[in-house]
Amino acid sequence: MKLSVDQFRNWEHKCITLLGMSGVGKTCLSVMLRAHNWFHYSGDYRIGTRYLDEPILDNIKQQAMAIPFLRDLLRSDSIYIVNNITVDNLHPVSSFLGKLGDPELGGLPLQEFKRRQELHRQAEVAAMKDVPVFIQKAQEIYGYRHFVNDAGGSVCELDDPEVLRILADHSLILYIQATEQDEQELIRRAVQFPKPLYYREAFLVEQLDLYMRERDLAYVAMIDPDDFVRWMFPRLFYSRIPRYQAIAGQYGYTITTTDLAQVTSEADFLRLVEKAVEQQS
Repeated sequence: MKLSVDQFRNWEHKCITLLGMSGVGKTCLSVMLRAHNWFHYSGDYRIGTRYLDEPILDNIKQQAMAIPFLRDLLRSDSIYIVNNITVDNLHPVSSFLGKLGDPELGGLPLQEFKRRQELHRQAEVAAMKDVPVFIQKAQEIYGYRHFVNDAGGSVCELDDPEVLRILADHSLILYIQATEQDEQELIRRAVQFPKPLYYREAFLVEQLDLYMRERDLAYVAMIDPDDFVRWMFPRLFYSRIPRYQAIAGQYGYTITTTDLAQVTSEADFLRLVEKAVEQQS
């Protein structure tokens, strides 16, 4: 959504989609705005509680069934398993996504890894298409004045034009671009604590082939899952930047992590968005 400064300032029910890599501050900003009458819509929370709830539970149950004591209790309905996903605890989503590689190290076979990646892609597409419905719910049911869509870092990789059209029609898209210094910190953090990630299939196939040749590995089952994530993250990071920039250029606006670091209140944030709109219109 492209607006003038006056249009944004006079927008009674502001709706903003935050775009950027995990770690740039989208969720921290959303939590702060939530205290100022903004509805916080977490794309990852919606994915985990609505679209991947059953696959996540099936995965957990499958692990539990490998333990005879728990298997007997589950079969007799003596216990049950539920997700306890919150906006601040999305670990069940990432644990389902998993890592590729040696099963002895917790890795997944390539076919299963691709299956889960595709389920995540479909879930993220559906979660983003739900945004207009939740904008309405936020106002009519919950009584919030404004709406912030805390989108996942992989939104730029969905390759679904309808998703971008829906987000642009119903919200102002704001890309949080990491500065060079913050880029290096995000990469350092990801290498130190490797987490499951979503990859476009074409990107995964291309990079996996390079990794296997570079490491001189014959089979996917020989991959150290954490090593693969560490190797992949910088490549994934830099492959996403032009995608974010293209979306912001066509549909929205850009701020930097340095800009965002100065934001301590709703008023600061609104001034920052007004400045971006004014400079980039």
